Amino acid sequence: MPQPISLQRLTGGAAATFEEPFEMLHACHERVHRMLALLARLREHLRAHGADDQAQQAARDVMRYFDQAAPNHHLDEELHVFPPLLAQGSAEVQAAVRRLQSDHRQMETAWPLAREVLLRVASGTAYAPHSSDDDALDTFAGLYGEHIEIEEGQVYPAARAGLDEAATQVMGREMMRRRGVE
Repeated sequence: MPQPISLQRLTGGAAATFEEPFEMLHACHERVHRMLALLARLREHLRAHGADDQAQQAARDVMRYFDQAAPNHHLDEELHVFPPLLAQGSAEVQAAVRRLQSDHRQMETAWPLAREVLLRVASGTAYAPHSSDDDALDTFAGLYGEHIEIEEGQVYPAARAGLDEAATQVMGREMMRRRGVE
């Protein structure tokens, strides 16, 4: 019997809230890492067991995250984090933000191709390793590593330092509203 392709839940620590929007952005990155790890486990599972029930559920989980949560996360950054830095950040930070914006556009382009592979898996259709299926998933997953490092190491600290408490509260409320949480 194959091992279940489970998504490990974060344990320990307090849950992030919209009162601390940068903590929410970091928590989203943790979920991105978990989803990409699930995607990697799914690919191994597919090679060994094909598109069985476990693979189908894992594909649906990955699609759900990148269809729903990831676009909101990118919008949070595009609306609240990037504009003040482009207007008032150092030249180095501005260059980093432009790189991240370009990454977002590449992610938006790569996701439909990766999603198509996952949609086929979710419907029980065979996965073709060492083909365009792998290429689509590799391209999509590969966009996130350095992207997240730049955000967390450079851009978020600069944005956080430049936002006062009132602007941070507005950011959190708007993030909640976008998600239908009020």
